[in-house]
Amino acid sequence: MSVLSNPVSRTAPIDDPLMIGGRAYRSRLLVGTGKYKDLDETKRAVEASGAEIITVAIRRTNIGQNPNEPNLLEVLPLSKYTYLPNTAGCYNVEDAVRTCRLARELLDGHDLVKLEVLGDETTLYPDIPRTLEAAAILIKDGFKVMVYTNDDPIVAKRFEEMGCVAVMPLAAPIGSGLGIRNPYNIRFIVEGAKVPILVDAGVGTASDAAIAMELGCDGVLMNTAIAQARDPVLMASAMRKAIEAGREAYRAGRMPRKQYGSASSPLAGTIG
Repeated sequence: MSVLSNPVSRTAPIDDPLMIGGRAYRSRLLVGTGKYKDLDETKRAVEASGAEIITVAIRRTNIGQNPNEPNLLEVLPLSKYTYLPNTAGCYNVEDAVRTCRLARELLDGHDLVKLEVLGDETTLYPDIPRTLEAAAILIKDGFKVMVYTNDDPIVAKRFEEMGCVAVMPLAAPIGSGLGIRNPYNIRFIVEGAKVPILVDAGVGTASDAAIAMELGCDGVLMNTAIAQARDPVLMASAMRKAIEAGREAYRAGRMPRKQYGSASSPLAGTIG
């Protein structure tokens, strides 16, 4: 079954949809499928998260390329989820492009991909020049590219201008759980963007996810924060609520910060 038959976009009208590649999604939480103890735990955590888009490391996860191994598609079917193949583990342009093309073949023409070209094995920071080069090739080849990048507003704008459908700046190094290390740069990226901005990497707990959403991000992608929690399924549920609360708080608009306190109730007309 083609991923394009996913029924997510044919549901009832959504009050506040996340638009990715021309499709509407209710959930603003995107989750990974790696690092769980088994496929059953993966399935239960993804279900608890409420995510509709799940990312898959094509170089590490079997979605049909290894017929004699457990297949992720059997527990998380394409009829229910939008798959987001990613190029995790790629350190050069050729490997990243080849991986995306393999995903398109395995998923019957699927064109939405998450691009990351890493530059350092210790920090897993992106190699921006190579990522730009790979993005240009993939966009020309008809892919809808969601791109993992650093938190540089200028670089983020460059990816947007070249045609990426979403820009995904890191909040902290991949798998670190350090939270939003530079909220000012994330805010700068959000304020200057005309495509969805999703924090990718660095979230450690629910409050980090809420902060990302309160900054105005359109969504958050995470894997380790859920998969490596003591109770992954419970953490997935917590992340779902944090994303929803953070989005509502952003839409509501927080009160101004003040140097001094003020009474919650009016003083006029009080007795005495």
